Amino acid sequence: MPTAVAESNSERCFALPAALAERGLALRPETEADIPFLRRLYASTRWDELAQIDWSHAQKLAFTDSQFEYQRRHYRAHYAATEWVVIEDRGVPAGRLYLYRGSKALEVIDIALLPEWRGRGIGTALMQAVCAQARASGKTVRIYVEKFNPALRLYRRLGFREISDENVYWLMEWRTGPDQRAVS
Repeated sequence: MPTAVAESNSERCFALPAALAERGLALRPETEADIPFLRRLYASTRWDELAQIDWSHAQKLAFTDSQFEYQRRHYRAHYAATEWVVIEDRGVPAGRLYLYRGSKALEVIDIALLPEWRGRGIGTALMQAVCAQARASGKTVRIYVEKFNPALRLYRRLGFREISDENVYWLMEWRTGPDQRAVS
């Protein structure tokens, strides 16, 4: 949970990396109209996990819908000062990035892409941009990652390290400094 009040709004604008903008991607603030997309996105992040459970398609959707609602309420209650951003590809919603700017760290509350946008370097470029912003302001970057999440490889490759075992999650941190890998 963030430990400090967010910085001023003028410092809360996440800039899309130029390489992604050139590919037709854009960022925009999340709105209530995005909820159907966000439900679908959340379900896509849990679908492989649910494949092992003997539930009907409808039961799995009901479960992911309820979990989405719980997560959304939790995020809004505990991370109110977060930048809630939808990632679009030529106007089509492709993912989300939730970024909290604390006094000592940028906290990636959530980053997710629909399956058809995964594996294209989008998440890598976004996380590199978050790290570059952290470096420019002398901050660290933190993110909670489920221990079975395939994105762990990406975070480790970018120089994130596990700093705390939080049951099913790792709290991971990226630090700027001489021993930190370059993130460009």
